[in-house]
Amino acid sequence: MFAAQGAVAGNAEAAPTLNERLTGDLVPTHDPVIAREGDTYRVFSTGHDTRLIETRSSSDLIHWVAGEPLFRALPQWAKTAVPGAEGMWAPDIAFVNGRWRLYYSVSTFGSNRSAIGLFTSPTLDPKTGDYGWRDEGLVVRSSPDSDFNAIDPNFVIDREGRHWLALGSFWTGIKLFPVDPATGKLLDPAQKPYSLAKRPVPQGAPDPIEAPFIVSHGEYYYLFASYDYCCKGVNSTYYAVVGRSREITGPYLGKDGSAMLEGGGTVFLRADLNERQRFRGPGHTGWLKDADGREYVVYHAYDREKQGAPALRIAPIHWTADGWPVADY
Repeated sequence: MFAAQGAVAGNAEAAPTLNERLTGDLVPTHDPVIAREGDTYRVFSTGHDTRLIETRSSSDLIHWVAGEPLFRALPQWAKTAVPGAEGMWAPDIAFVNGRWRLYYSVSTFGSNRSAIGLFTSPTLDPKTGDYGWRDEGLVVRSSPDSDFNAIDPNFVIDREGRHWLALGSFWTGIKLFPVDPATGKLLDPAQKPYSLAKRPVPQGAPDPIEAPFIVSHGEYYYLFASYDYCCKGVNSTYYAVVGRSREITGPYLGKDGSAMLEGGGTVFLRADLNERQRFRGPGHTGWLKDADGREYVVYHAYDREKQGAPALRIAPIHWTADGWPVADY
């Protein structure tokens, strides 16, 4: 079993969680997403220095080995669209119409002059002959005149087969755009996006919300988002919340009925305030539904024992009787 199932007969100690069993190249991992192709699990995350989109692989979800970065240079269109940008942030990965789609963000810290681009490849395995990422170009951009920030993409197909892209960080929060199934680009660039979640604050105050991820389960869509501040090492106050809606466009409500459009939702991941807690600021969730039907959340948290470096974290999910996800972390 991957998750603790409580005390074992004759043994008062719970079995170790999956997170407690993780080994290998776990640091630095920031903004991870996870996919499985064949017998291999792969994690993609924000790049560091000249490494644009970090990669890790595992055959068992436990031992992780770092690979080569996907890219070492931004596409020319991205350099033009976002002057001063040097990295690729917060990727998302999905298999659509026979090709893997890798959405990614290009920005500069604290700015909403940002863009989301798309690469596609027939496989994730760099050892195969048909491996190779094709630049599909710009998907959506934002500017200082926009009320949103075009980073942190999450691609999702709803139960009717419609394609969508959720995104957003700070500003007026999380947005949802219809996507053309054939191209992976916006269906109508002139269409105003749906608003899914935001953190109302007094004018001029920071409004930290980002990293949307939408999961379908039962009769509902579940929107995960990260609140408060990442990127401050062990001083990060990041945590993840969830709300659900019968419609993918919302409204998303927490278990207590609080609206995510009003900064509500139900806490999903949060570090214990006890200062002995090793991993701080958990958030930026991704999701895996494995071949056997088991589900996992992947996220990062800041490791007190590694000078606050962002570390890979993975937790199995179970669902409560009233239909809410719980991470066994």
